[in-house]
Amino acid sequence: MKLKRFLLRYYPPGIILEFLNDSGEVETKSIDLLTLSQETDVDQLVNLIVFEEPLLKENRKPQLKSLINKLITKLESKKVQSFSLAKTLRAHVLPLTNCAFNKNGDRFITGSYDRTCKVWDTELGEELLTLQGHSNVVYCIAYNNPFGDRIATGSFDKTAKIWDANTGELYYTLSGHKMEIVCLSFDPQGLLLATGSMV
Repeated sequence: MKLKRFLLRYYPPGIILEFLNDSGEVETKSIDLLTLSQETDVDQLVNLIVFEEPLLKENRKPQLKSLINKLITKLESKKVQSFSLAKTLRAHVLPLTNCAFNKNGDRFITGSYDRTCKVWDTELGEELLTLQGHSNVVYCIAYNNPFGDRIATGSFDKTAKIWDANTGELYYTLSGHKMEIVCLSFDPQGLLLATGSMV
């Protein structure tokens, strides 16, 4: 097994290890850091993680320590923020049903009664993609954070679809519900999708 990269997960706090297994396939493993706080002894925690996790070698300690400190800073941030209206978007012909941001916040998606999902540039407020293919209301939407390279849409047409977040290509149409899909969510690693319907 060979470690490819680290991914930060802010909530719940943790680090995701992306690695190649013995067959050469990419897999992920989570290291949950649910008790992380300002009082955490980071050096001791890093030593413990490296001791318990065979994917991590001694030379990865500085990088791991940096990531944990970044998580602590984010968790302990008491920064008071103020918000103001930046832009009003006329996103869809019919009302919106939902909105979701990717992990970085630089893109967001909207679902609508017009049977589409749109991908937007957050900073510019410009439409990047329109995901079309449902035959009824797009009621629920999600990014596969922390990766953010897939979008899932759930519809009153009783299907869910998985799309490429960068090109808009439809990868899969998932069927099996007898009623409208009203919720969906990726797992914290962004690899599994759960859908829920009215019945």
